[in-house]
Amino acid sequence: MNEWDRALIGEVVRVVGGGTPARTNPDYYGGDIPWVTPKDMKSWHIDKAQVNITQEGLEHSSTRLVPANSVLIVVRSGVLKHTLPVSLNRRPVAINQDMKALVCSDRIDPNYLARFIKERSGHILQWVRATTADNFPIDNLKKLPVPLPPLNEQRRIAAVLDKVDALRAKRRESIALLDDLIQSVFLDMFGDPQRNTKNWTRVSLGELINNGPQNGIYKPSSRYGTGTPIVRIDAFYDGVIKNPSSLKRVELEANEIDRYLLHPGDVLINRVNSLEYLGKCALVPHLPEPTVFESNMMRFSLKRDVVEPGYLVQFLQTRYVKSQIMSAAKNAVNQSSINQRDVRGIQVNIPPIANQQAYLSQVSAINSLKEAHRAHLARLDELFASLQHRAFRGELFSDAA
Repeated sequence: MNEWDRALIGEVVRVVGGGTPARTNPDYYGGDIPWVTPKDMKSWHIDKAQVNITQEGLEHSSTRLVPANSVLIVVRSGVLKHTLPVSLNRRPVAINQDMKALVCSDRIDPNYLARFIKERSGHILQWVRATTADNFPIDNLKKLPVPLPPLNEQRRIAAVLDKVDALRAKRRESIALLDDLIQSVFLDMFGDPQRNTKNWTRVSLGELINNGPQNGIYKPSSRYGTGTPIVRIDAFYDGVIKNPSSLKRVELEANEIDRYLLHPGDVLINRVNSLEYLGKCALVPHLPEPTVFESNMMRFSLKRDVVEPGYLVQFLQTRYVKSQIMSAAKNAVNQSSINQRDVRGIQVNIPPIANQQAYLSQVSAINSLKEAHRAHLARLDELFASLQHRAFRGELFSDAA
């Protein structure tokens, strides 16, 4: 292991804060200066923002122009419950008050520092405190020691991590393209669901349900930790239950397990959530052990001679169904809900069962490709984590000097 110099982050950067130009003045907005907020922090490099401000807006607010190639960090946001967004700006930008920018001195490479902070994100997120919003003190970050190898070594470390991260990004992009392909195949075979130009039979979901809908089980947090696996709303995306073997567990009586037991081919749908995720659904696969479902969702089984569960789950994810759910939603503070009657009333187009099965055959082939990409992505994630761990402990390029 190399014995590198170390410095506190605050000794090698200048911290720049942000602010918000007055919303009431239209002259402050619509210019050519990207105004970066946590909503924009979704990629490693930032060169644009959802909102631009003018030079006048910059000069009449507490935000400042951040020079290109600075390290941008979110310091206040709900996302800090689980993620520390870090990016590098490719061009000068302004930032809002939920962000900080670290302008690097000539002692540290910005990409190297950004990679180091991201590698330490687990430690940094332990500082997060929930006051009016989740946040952490920037002074803590300024006191964090960072290894300082020679600049050429810093750049080599960042370059290696960049290459592996780029491979990960390509795999994620491939998976996203395959998801889009599934949507395209659906539209090609069945047409636009709302216009129903192929004149498929349209019925209410209630006519297709064999059993249900049934709301899930509620248990206080004190009952969680051991026992029976339980599907919660964060356990499924894009119609699929992710990682069934890692589901949370809850202590239940035998009769409760029997009542809320999930079966292969059941469909789950969110009944209480933020409006964006209300109606999110998933097809229940073969599960490794008896599993139940939580109270903020419903489950139902289908008449399999009329509708394939895989087809229905895909249909329920269309904009046509989403608009029906939004129209039926009962909105409250921070969440919305639908009831069993709303779910039974959803209008569904039903092609012949043979057409549905032909579609699912194509989806199966696409999903096989997705699984291969996911497996490769998992290996790249492991490699990246290993390189990251070694890089900042002097174990990467240990023979280079």
